Amino acid sequence: MEPYLDILHEDEDILVLDKQSGLLMVPGNRPGLEDCLTARARAHHRHASLVHRLDKDTSGVCIMGLHHRAQRHLGRQFEKRRLSKLYVARVAGHLRDDSGTIDLPLGTDPDQRPKQKVDHEHGRSAVTHWQVTAREPATDTLPSGATRLLLRPETGRSHQLRVHLLALGHPILGDNFYADDHVLAAAGRLQLHAFALTLRHPTGGTPMSFFAPVPF
Repeated sequence: MEPYLDILHEDEDILVLDKQSGLLMVPGNRPGLEDCLTARARAHHRHASLVHRLDKDTSGVCIMGLHHRAQRHLGRQFEKRRLSKLYVARVAGHLRDDSGTIDLPLGTDPDQRPKQKVDHEHGRSAVTHWQVTAREPATDTLPSGATRLLLRPETGRSHQLRVHLLALGHPILGDNFYADDHVLAAAGRLQLHAFALTLRHPTGGTPMSFFAPVPF
């Protein structure tokens, strides 16, 4: 029996999956961490290979190439930013504005690896556009309420959305890296989901969009 895969689309060139939160993209470096999205995909199609990554705790749309040409074509689209990614997030507090852009360079925090931080001196450019889709009322566990956001990153830095929203003063609910205890406890998982991915098919270049239902 094949390990569980939520397949959104499959053809001769690509495999598009809805990754679950908590699942590694590649095997971990310790015993017992062999289960991952890549291993499950290769049990389904032995040539499936990653062309991009999601954080372990982030769910949503992930695409793999099924042969070298497709992998190379998809990889160039990610490298040259010739595609569009949309994420949904729930964050602590109510944002004052309805939309905006976060333009803050990011780099590794050497004292807390693998955490990232805003680094104006040595960081790499990182840009995230955000739009409020709903504001949720205050609760006993979140006295400041919560906000649901649609996020469109221009760049793909490690932990970009998590660190950018923290810098904005609104950490993502359930974030075990960057949220304080009460924001972490406000959700049973990281409230970040790769909702949509739009790119060109590696054969013929037809624009295609893939969507994964938001699980929170």
